[in-house]
Amino acid sequence: MTEAAAPVKGTRPEGAVTEADASSKIREMFTQIAPRYDLLNHLLSLQLDRLWRSHTAKLLRPVFLNRETRVLDLCCGTGDMAIALNRRYCARVVGVDFAHSMLVRARKKSARLHSPDLVQLRPITYVEANALCLPFTDSTFDLVTTAFGFRNLANYEAGLREIQRVLKPGGTIAILEFTEPPEGLLGDFYRWYFCKVLPKIGGLISGDQAAYKYLPKSVARFFRPPELAALMDAVGYKSVDYRAWTLGTVALHTAVRPG
Repeated sequence: MTEAAAPVKGTRPEGAVTEADASSKIREMFTQIAPRYDLLNHLLSLQLDRLWRSHTAKLLRPVFLNRETRVLDLCCGTGDMAIALNRRYCARVVGVDFAHSMLVRARKKSARLHSPDLVQLRPITYVEANALCLPFTDSTFDLVTTAFGFRNLANYEAGLREIQRVLKPGGTIAILEFTEPPEGLLGDFYRWYFCKVLPKIGGLISGDQAAYKYLPKSVARFFRPPELAALMDAVGYKSVDYRAWTLGTVALHTAVRPG
């Protein structure tokens, strides 16, 4: 008999044994690739990453009927999701990431939104912190988003519980994340590109091939959409829903903290 696969609890980069190891290696990896992060995101996704974030922001419109909605963008990286929400809704957004070099770039990008030639938007606040131990009081935010960062947490259940803690009762969580496409010709082509081509291009441009080998491995190891939905339900979220886009390669999960 073959041994059953261990349950997915959190990301585990190569060489990481404990959650502390995983967090340390993820922080180091994103610190290294920060200078070419945006270029590679747009290049390797064929610009689809911009479309996915824009579509997510559009679907979250009901949350912004209240002009004072407070948003936390978790694992914000260089700020693309935070900026997308800020531009569309002039939202009050806080971006959080634990990689300092990512936040440096996020702040520079956000500062350009406030040039004299552009419409003045609310400033985005960026905070350097670990997603599993957030420096905010309970029930602070109306919406918590995370775009392509949740998969990198060292403990997924702990991450969901920490998000639930900082959400207001009735607040919304939105997780945009890569997922494995179904079997078939298109799915097989995607896996070939993702596992064979992407690491070579990413390594060549970033100088860190290991980081772009980690990406397809982490997606293959991550939850399938129904599994993540089941965990969100088990943690206590209500109205859990998900939708898959682009041939099942990306999924948006949404849910609500009970009132």
